Amino acid sequence: MKNTKKRQISLVAVIVLAGLAMGSLGADDKAFPGVKRLMSEEDFEASGLGKLSAEEIEALDAWLLRYTAGDATVLQKSNKEVRKATEEYEFVSRITGEFNGWSGKTVFRLENGQVWKQRLDGRYRHRGSPNPEVRIDRNWLGFYRMTVIESGRSVGVSPR
Repeated sequence: MKNTKKRQISLVAVIVLAGLAMGSLGADDKAFPGVKRLMSEEDFEASGLGKLSAEEIEALDAWLLRYTAGDATVLQKSNKEVRKATEEYEFVSRITGEFNGWSGKTVFRLENGQVWKQRLDGRYRHRGSPNPEVRIDRNWLGFYRMTVIESGRSVGVSPR
């Protein structure tokens, strides 16, 4: 049972580390979003964290905050597994608010609390669903790109 909890905490730590490596985790830099907002609902339940009480989640959030402020920064540079997880970083979320595409300096606010900005010039007029699902990943050069899944259109982005 202890190994399972360690694996769950390790999984959460890797997710948080990947988010920190990208920059801001949320639109509000003053508030730590907590593990429940950082993970998708499916990942949260699959990891077994849904079985924890509100007090246990709060304790885990407090530990994650302390951990990311200390050891996480060291692990990002020194731990092979963390570096690999950061390099393979990819996630899917939805754009919140009004979305009509991008025009050069567009800021993208995502459902998971992250905020990204357009890194490359270009225009795209979106005529699909108002809160489209997007995938953020790295291209072959290591730069981040955002792809609107329903249209397949991509643009270079960076964390804001």
